[in-house]
Amino acid sequence: MTENTEYMGKEGYALMGAVFEVYKELGYGLSEEIYQESLELELGFRDITFCPKSELIVYYKGRPLKKTYIPDLLVSGELVAELKAVKILTAEHEQQLLNYMHITKKAVGYLINFGTKSSVEWKRFILKQYIGAV
Repeated sequence: MTENTEYMGKEGYALMGAVFEVYKELGYGLSEEIYQESLELELGFRDITFCPKSELIVYYKGRPLKKTYIPDLLVSGELVAELKAVKILTAEHEQQLLNYMHITKKAVGYLINFGTKSSVEWKRFILKQYIGAV
């Protein structure tokens, strides 16, 4: 895992602008589903390409599985966005996103939490080995 502000940076910046707007409008304390739907609308308002709840192929030893993974959002075809509405993000939430990135071979993931009072909490992860993969 590495930090890299360049790879998919423009797309990530656009995603987070939409996230901050949703948080500004709704605040904290609502359900994940409310934030999901609102973020989908905001991404549409901004003409940001996304697929909500779309199936991604999962690989085992280079072979696709029948069982797929369905992330909250796939933005610009490459950013896996996992939404939460919890008091605090935990290591388990981070590991969940990293696992999803590994099994789907997606290089960039965003863990976004609308559940905190002071502001939206978020983390960006890049798995360098998947840049340009699949």
